Amino acid sequence: MASKPTVLIMAAGHGTRMRSELPKVLHPVCGRPMLHWVIEAARGAGAERIVCVIRPGEIDRARIPEGVEVAEQTEGEGTGAAILAARASANGAGGPVLVLSGDHPLLSTELVAELVATHEREGAAATLLTTEDLDPAGYGRIVRADDGSVERIVETKHTDGVAAEELAIREINIGAYAFSGPDLFDALDAVGERDGERYLTGVFPLLRERGRPIAAHRTSDTDSALGVNTRADLFEAQRRAHERILIVHALGGVTFTAPDTVAIDAGVEIGPDTTIEAGVALRGTTTIGSGATIGPQTTITDSSVGDGVTMPHSFLLEAQVGDRATIGPFSYLRPGAVIGEGAKIGTFVEVKNSTIGARTKVPHLSYLGDADVGEDTNIGAGNVTANYDGARKHRTKIGKRVQTGVDTTFVAPVSVGDDAYTGAGSVIREDVPDGALGISRPKEQGNVEGYGERKRAEQETEE
Repeated sequence: MASKPTVLIMAAGHGTRMRSELPKVLHPVCGRPMLHWVIEAARGAGAERIVCVIRPGEIDRARIPEGVEVAEQTEGEGTGAAILAARASANGAGGPVLVLSGDHPLLSTELVAELVATHEREGAAATLLTTEDLDPAGYGRIVRADDGSVERIVETKHTDGVAAEELAIREINIGAYAFSGPDLFDALDAVGERDGERYLTGVFPLLRERGRPIAAHRTSDTDSALGVNTRADLFEAQRRAHERILIVHALGGVTFTAPDTVAIDAGVEIGPDTTIEAGVALRGTTTIGSGATIGPQTTITDSSVGDGVTMPHSFLLEAQVGDRATIGPFSYLRPGAVIGEGAKIGTFVEVKNSTIGARTKVPHLSYLGDADVGEDTNIGAGNVTANYDGARKHRTKIGKRVQTGVDTTFVAPVSVGDDAYTGAGSVIREDVPDGALGISRPKEQGNVEGYGERKRAEQETEE
């Protein structure tokens, strides 16, 4: 590409047909807002500046990626008025000015680059993105002159009065453009309003009258034409984007045993030779290493999972899992859980804000919250760290090579030394030294004779 474009993205409009309080362009497609998809396409094509045109107060600027400028459309209606709102940002642009729509999330980087290349090769004042591979009904038809340039656009949303030969045209306007900046804004100033709106497409007849060349870049990438105006459109965009994501991962060496049942967000990274089983959802910034087996029925959000990990039927949120660890089935790793290399977090185990050492085993039915557990330790069934005193959270420290008995409760803050043991059913309230056995329970079992008979008699009396 000879020069870097300035990109204006039309992001105004609540999109009432979405039936949502969320601005239309912020609705996610595979975990990424539609607007962000368009921004990434522009960045990938080498955009020098990106400007989002919004209505005042319509979109929280914190929801717009860093490095993207904002222009507010404070007056006028229509696409032409929106672009005029960004005039100050586009003035002095060294390269072409691109106009893209924030509700076209499947516009690709490659297609944006091709549009710019055609625009510069043709020396055009304006270049439209077009296709012949869609049903043209309702789209603007491209009428070409004898020399192949664009003569005019015939709108066919309403076909009354449209000539049959024009309705027979298959080439349509997709709605992405490249312009010479001065030509664009000079023409927009002269475009009149129609039904109270100033339309961007009104510049083309004016450019033609002024003898300025108008070109078209024809594409077979029909996904780029998919604009989202309803939840049904959003569903279709999600389906197509997700298929693209799965294909990229598959080509990178990932196996999907039931691809129609998984959900993979756009920001997810997966290493080669990993298998994704049925019913898996990988969300946000999740990363999965190589040679892992994830699922079935596992959800992982904003977490990192190492190489060779096995993880069926589990739920992770903002957790870290080391290489060759085993998680699940039915494990719950909450924010701040850090699981060491080769460790095991087993059935119905919950870990929160805790570090579990390498090769340590927590096989089943335990809760470890605000704890630090050393290497090569075995946590017995039904262990609990009582980390909350009603006002504050406290930490539990369990050392290396510790063996805890079943149904042990650790009342934090408390520390258990290396090579220590705890007796089954103990409530550990005081520190256990290295190598010691911590035990806290009645020395003898007491049995209350006849208790069951008396209990049944009480129940019969109540009835």
